[in-house]
Amino acid sequence: MIHARLPPGPRGPLIGGLINPGRDPLAFLTRLARTYGDVAYFRLGSERAFFINHPQHIRDVLVTHDRNFTKSRGLERAKKLLGEGLLTSEGAAHMRQRRLLQPAFHRDRIDAYASVMVEHADRMRRRWTAGAEMDVSREMMRLTLSIVGKTLFDSDVESKADEIGTAVTRVLETFWLTLLPFPDVIEKLPLPMIRRSRAGRAKLDHLIYALIAERRAAGHDRGDLLSMLLMAQDEEDGSGLSDRQVRDEAMTLILAGHETTANALAWTWYLVSQSLGVETRLHEEIDRVLQGRLPGAADLGALPFVEQVVTESMRLYPPAWVVGRRALADYAIGDFVVPARSVVFMSPYVMQRDSRYYADADRFLPERWTPDFKAALPKFAYFPFGGGPRQCIGEPFARMELALLVATIAQRWRLRLVPDQSVVPRPLITLRPKHGINMTAVAR
Repeated sequence: MIHARLPPGPRGPLIGGLINPGRDPLAFLTRLARTYGDVAYFRLGSERAFFINHPQHIRDVLVTHDRNFTKSRGLERAKKLLGEGLLTSEGAAHMRQRRLLQPAFHRDRIDAYASVMVEHADRMRRRWTAGAEMDVSREMMRLTLSIVGKTLFDSDVESKADEIGTAVTRVLETFWLTLLPFPDVIEKLPLPMIRRSRAGRAKLDHLIYALIAERRAAGHDRGDLLSMLLMAQDEEDGSGLSDRQVRDEAMTLILAGHETTANALAWTWYLVSQSLGVETRLHEEIDRVLQGRLPGAADLGALPFVEQVVTESMRLYPPAWVVGRRALADYAIGDFVVPARSVVFMSPYVMQRDSRYYADADRFLPERWTPDFKAALPKFAYFPFGGGPRQCIGEPFARMELALLVATIAQRWRLRLVPDQSVVPRPLITLRPKHGINMTAVAR
C-alpha cells in the first residue's frame, strides 16, 4: 500500500449524511464539493468513501483506469431487482451482454424506432384536454413505458402502465434501506414499505415472465430485442439464455429505458414552464421546421434548440444523479490514495452545477450549448449518461426519444405549473420529482 494522507472531509461515520432518506444527499454531496474541494473523504457507516468532483479525476476512474474499479454498493443491492442484467454484471459477463444487446441500439434500428415514439406521443397529446390538471411525471412514465414496450419488446404494455409504474415505485422506495448495514436483515422485517416493495418486485417478475412464456410459445422472431435475447446462443457451448437471464436483461431495459427518460422529460417541462423566453423560442423553432406535421428522425438536425433544451435540462436534473465505483486495488488521486475496497462517488448533479464550468450554473439557459461552448467544455464536466465501458448503451435511443417527444408535445401544448406546490427532487436510483409535478395543459 502507498501511504498518503486522507483527503479533507467531515470526520466520523455519516450514515445519515448520504443515505438517510430523511436527509438530502444532493445537498450533502454539493456541500462536500464546495467545502472540501475536488477530492473529499467521509465514512459511510463501515465504508470508506471518497467523493470526486473534477472532470479529469472522473475520466480517470470511468475510462482511463476503469479496470481497477467494479460496481459500488448501490448497484450490488440493485441486483435484488435487476438480477445479473447489463447494469449490474461485471467483467467478461458484462462485455458479453453488451455485445448481445448492441444490435438493438444500432443507428439504423434506432431511426426505425422514431415513428413509434412519435405515434405514442401523438396518441397521448390527443387524449389531453385544455385546462386539465395532471401529474406530468406520471404522464411521462406512462408514455415512455409504452414506447419501450413496443420498440424493444414488440408488446403493448400501455394498458399495464399504471400497474407497472406503481410496482416500480414501491420497489424504488426501499432503495435507501438497502444501503444501510445488514440489508438482508432489514428486508425480512415486517415493515409496510418492505412488504410493498416485495409485492412490487413479484408483480414485475410475473409480467415479464408471462411475456417471455408467450414469446417462447409463439416460437417466431419478431425482430425485436426480446426475440434477440430468446434466440441468443453462448459463443462457447451454443447454449441459449435461460428464462432468468432473459428476465434480468428485460427488467434492466424496462427500468433504464423508461424510468430515466420519463424523469428527464418531467424536469424538462418544469424548467420550460419557468422560463417563458425559452418556451417561446422552443415553439417558434418547432412551428417553423415542422409546419404543423409530426416530427421524424430526419428533422432532428433542424431542431437544434430542442436539443439544447433537453441537454440543459439533463444538466440541472440528470436522471442518474450519482455514480459509484469500488476500488479493487489502492488507487492514487493526486496527493491522495484511495485504499482498496473503498467506494468512490461521482455526481453528475454536482459536477454539472459547478460554476468553474458553467456561468450562472443554477440557471436554466439552453442557449449556453453553442458548438464553441461544447468544444471547450471538459468531457466529464457533463456526463448524464456515465462514461467508459459502462456508458449507457441506450444513450442514442434516449437522446432521440427526448427530442422527438418534446417536439411532438410542445407542438400542441403549453404546460403551466399548478401554483402552491413543492417541486423538489427525490434522489432514489433515479432523480424523481418527490411529489410529482402537477401542471395544467394549455392548448396552443
